Amino acid sequence: MTTALRQIDRDELLAALRDLPPLPSVVLELVESLGHEELSAAQYAAKISRDQALAAKTLRLANSSFYGRGRQVRSVAEAIGVLGLRTVRGVVTAAGLSGSFRRHPGFDHDAFWRHSIGSALCAQTLAGELRREDADMAFTVGLLHDIGRLALASAFAPAYAEADRWRRDKDCPASEAERAVLGIDHAEVGGLIARQWNFAPAIVDAIREHHAPAADAGLTLTGIAHVADAIAHALGLAGDPDEAVPTLVLPVWAACRLDDAACMRVFAQTEVQFQTLCETLLH
Repeated sequence: MTTALRQIDRDELLAALRDLPPLPSVVLELVESLGHEELSAAQYAAKISRDQALAAKTLRLANSSFYGRGRQVRSVAEAIGVLGLRTVRGVVTAAGLSGSFRRHPGFDHDAFWRHSIGSALCAQTLAGELRREDADMAFTVGLLHDIGRLALASAFAPAYAEADRWRRDKDCPASEAERAVLGIDHAEVGGLIARQWNFAPAIVDAIREHHAPAADAGLTLTGIAHVADAIAHALGLAGDPDEAVPTLVLPVWAACRLDDAACMRVFAQTEVQFQTLCETLLH
């Protein structure tokens, strides 16, 4: 039987979120640029090259066996030519986020990022399957949808560990356990973080509502985040033996109108890029 801790005071939470490590400036610039195509590939390359760690991750991916073309890629500009601007923006965003949070004992960072990367790839593929023009933004939402979990585990480690024990003891969804123990769940916290980082309202809404989208959210970023999260869990990409598939809001799933062939394409396209991206970003 677990013992509930004092629930997190909202002012205490907001203060802790303000103390989160800042994202690299290039990541903030790239996320801000989503949906605006006025920047050229050369301008993106110049921005990314300012950050040696992010540039190195980009080059590593471009030279991987999955993407490599038999010659050494030596610059970010060349990497954009090999990978495409969409992939590079996604990789830099993922690398910047994964490198900005310290590891904490008791929280499985690798499982967290594997699920986040899988959700990002799935959201991007799903957006393409639905013929949306915001696949880059879908990738970012998929990547960020659980950022509130990471923040809670970083800023309130004992309390978050208690919520995780509650989840296991009660065999309930993580959000339910978080609300019972902490008084708030990771989706709401993630929305607060995205707003603090001045992300677009559509991204903020998708993160905050990804577990409980409105029934008509099927073809919105929120709906895509909701479905991608469930698919990534169903594919078991986190490698967590306790991984559970969250309940889908059926009208949202139905609005996607994915037949069996489309589902298989989403699954396959997500999985084919997944391992290479994880190896680049997490090692």
